[in-house]
Amino acid sequence: MKTLTTLSTLGASVLAAGVALFTLSGSARAAADLELWRLDCGSIVVKDLSSFSDTFAYKGESRTLTDSCYVIRHGADYLLWDTGLPAALIGKAPDLSQPLAPSLRIDIPTQLGKIGIKPDQIGIVGISHNHFDHLGQASTFAKATMMIGAGDWESLHENPLPFGVMPALVQPWMDGKAKIDPASGDRDVFGDGSVTMLAMPGHTKGETALLVKLPQSGPVLLSGDVVHFEEQIGNNGVPPFNIDRAESLASMERMNRIAKQLNAKLVVQHDADDIGKLPAFPASAR
Repeated sequence: MKTLTTLSTLGASVLAAGVALFTLSGSARAAADLELWRLDCGSIVVKDLSSFSDTFAYKGESRTLTDSCYVIRHGADYLLWDTGLPAALIGKAPDLSQPLAPSLRIDIPTQLGKIGIKPDQIGIVGISHNHFDHLGQASTFAKATMMIGAGDWESLHENPLPFGVMPALVQPWMDGKAKIDPASGDRDVFGDGSVTMLAMPGHTKGETALLVKLPQSGPVLLSGDVVHFEEQIGNNGVPPFNIDRAESLASMERMNRIAKQLNAKLVVQHDADDIGKLPAFPASAR
């Protein structure tokens, strides 16, 4: 009888421990508070837009592309998505004689200061791909871990370098003085499904997009350079400087399907018409 009582007590203890563990696990998985800001990280005047089409579209057209960066607050943690154009461009007029004429009026730390965030609070720098207009101010955040597609990290070490790649912009990581985290395939950034880097190769070997599942306003899908403007989705437009045409088209289809399936707000980062899809800085989306 005593044995049965002991076993019963032991069983109750195990059950109680299991319930406590389940409760703790559920609590740990509880959704963190999410907040997203769009930052102004420059603009690029494209003198001849036909350079963005391998099917001879856009002849005689020019366009100004936006260069956007984004800050995501996940509880007390901060992710900076892309780092825009180099701060050295501030105060310089764009050279309109060049095929691509970048310009920048304000740096990222100044904008972060306006929303009460210090550069050292950025724990992760997520990079959609390794082109200069997305890596420009990365070194300002050398204390952060850099997440970048594994293929793009490898390309930063190639000789000769691919189009648009400037390793000097990420010198702290190249020198091993800052932590690098190359991502192969999709990456759940915080481990709770709220923020996911999505593998979207084609523009570059390791191109990625970012899905942010905001609890109040709904999912936001940040395109990286899977496309540069929205009409490329409808007309299957691929720039000739993309690494792989077939992968580009497959990634465009995947991105578009994800946006539709999740009813996500697709923000094409270089499309000036997409700026209004998110609240104007310093307001945020939640």
